[in-house]
Amino acid sequence: MSYAETLIQPQPAPRAVMKPMTPARMAGYILVAIWAVLAALLVISVINGWDPEKFIRYGPRYLHGLGVTLSLVFISVICGAILSLPLAVARMSKNRLLNALAYGYIYFFRGTPLLAQLFLVYYGLGIFRPQLEAVGIWWFFRDAWYCGLFAMTINTAAYQAEILRGAIESVSHGQHEAAAALGIHKFISFRKIILPQALIVALRPYGNEIILLIKGSAVVAIITVLDLMGETRYAFSRTFDYQTYLWAAIFYLTIVEALRHLWAWFERRLTRHLKR
Repeated sequence: MSYAETLIQPQPAPRAVMKPMTPARMAGYILVAIWAVLAALLVISVINGWDPEKFIRYGPRYLHGLGVTLSLVFISVICGAILSLPLAVARMSKNRLLNALAYGYIYFFRGTPLLAQLFLVYYGLGIFRPQLEAVGIWWFFRDAWYCGLFAMTINTAAYQAEILRGAIESVSHGQHEAAAALGIHKFISFRKIILPQALIVALRPYGNEIILLIKGSAVVAIITVLDLMGETRYAFSRTFDYQTYLWAAIFYLTIVEALRHLWAWFERRLTRHLKR
C-alpha cells in the first residue's frame, strides 16, 4: 500500500488569460455603449420634460386604462383556457371531422393577425345585426369592449389549444398503459394523471402566451376601447407630448416583468418535487 509522506505545497492560481479583442467583441462593446448613451439621453429628456400638471391630469386615466387592460387579459385568458381544452381534445381525436374542424380553427386564428380578427368581429358582425338581434346577443357585439374581449379570447384559445396538445402528447404513453392496467377509466386517468403532468410541461409556454396577449391587447384601442393604449392616445391627442407613449411603455414593461417573476415563482413552487 502506498501513502504520501509529504504534502504538495500550495500553488498560486493560474494567471488569467486575456481574451483577444476580436472584431465581433469590439462591435458588441460599441453597440452596448450606444444603447447606454441612448438610455441616458432618454432618462435626461424625461427628467427635463417632467410636467407635474400633466401627471396629475392624466395619471388617473392611465390607471383606469391599466385596469381595463388587465381585466381584458385576465378574462380572455380564463375563457380561452376553458375553450382550449375541448379544442385540444378534438385536435387529438381520431375522428377526422372533429380533427379537421379543430385544425382549421387553430390554423386560421394562429395564422392571421389579432388586429384582422378584431376588425372582423367589430365591423364584420354588424352585417348580421338582424340575426344577432333575433337571438338576443346583439347587445354583446355592439359594445367595443365585448368585441375586444371576444377577439382576444378566440385568438388565445387557438394558441393555448396547441400548447396543451403538445404538452399532453409529451406525457409518456406508459402513463396511459399503467392507468389502463390498473383498471382506471380513461376520463379519470386523463383528469388525474395525464392532465396534471401536461400542465406542468405547459407552464412556461402558457406564461409566454399571457405576456404576448398583454402586449397584443393594445390593438383594442383602435376600436375606441380606452385601455392603457387608448388612454395614452387620448393624452397624446391633448398634449402632443411623445412622453405619453414613453410612460405607456413603462407601464407595459412593468406588467410584463412583474408577471415574469410571478410566473417563475409559481413554476418553482409547482416543480419543486422535480428538483434534486
